[in-house]
Amino acid sequence: MHDIQKKRKKKGPQPGTFVLTQDETRQLSMISLWIDDYNDIFSDFDPRPYSERALSVDFLDEANRATRDKASGQIVLKLLAPANKRKINDENTIKKRLKEHFKRRVKMAEEEIKKLKHQGLLFTVIGILLMISASFVLFKHPETSFLGSFLLVFLEPAGWFFFWEGLAMIIFESKKLKPNLEFNEKMEKCEYEFVSY
Repeated sequence: MHDIQKKRKKKGPQPGTFVLTQDETRQLSMISLWIDDYNDIFSDFDPRPYSERALSVDFLDEANRATRDKASGQIVLKLLAPANKRKINDENTIKKRLKEHFKRRVKMAEEEIKKLKHQGLLFTVIGILLMISASFVLFKHPETSFLGSFLLVFLEPAGWFFFWEGLAMIIFESKKLKPNLEFNEKMEKCEYEFVSY
C-alpha cells in the first residue's frame, strides 16, 4: 500500500489535473491598455511633472474594469505606447508614481473602513445604552406617568435606531467600500511594464 502511494507521489499530478507554468500563470494575470502617450495616464488639468501628477479618471476607470475579474494575486499591467514616444526615464518615474498613488489609496481606503466600523460600533453601544435606559424607566416606574411614557416613547425607538444603524454600518456599509480597497490593493501590487507598438 505504501509503495503505491510513493509511486503516485513520484509521478506528479494525477490525470485530469492541470498545472500551469510560471509563464502561463503570468499570461493569465496580464492586462494590456493602449495609450497614445504618457499623458493618457494622467489628468489633463494637472500641469505638474509625472512624479507628482494626479492620475486620470479615465485611466483609473479602465484599470478598474480590466482588473475586476482578475484574482487578488499579482497582476501585470502592460501599457502599450508608440515606440517613437517612449522615454525610459519618464517610464521609471511613472511606474514609481503609480505605486505611490495606489499605496496611498490603500491606506486611505483601510482608514475609511476602520473609521466606519468604529462609528458603527459607537452607534451600536449608544443603542444598547438607550434600550437599557428604557428598560430602567419601565422597571422603576411601572405605573404610567406622563414623564415615564414620554421617556419610553423617546428612548425605545432611539435605542433600536442606533443599534440597527450601527450594525448596518459594521456589516453592510463597510462591505460597500471593499471593492475600492481591493482594486487599490491589486494596483499597488501590480507589475507595470511599458511595451512598444
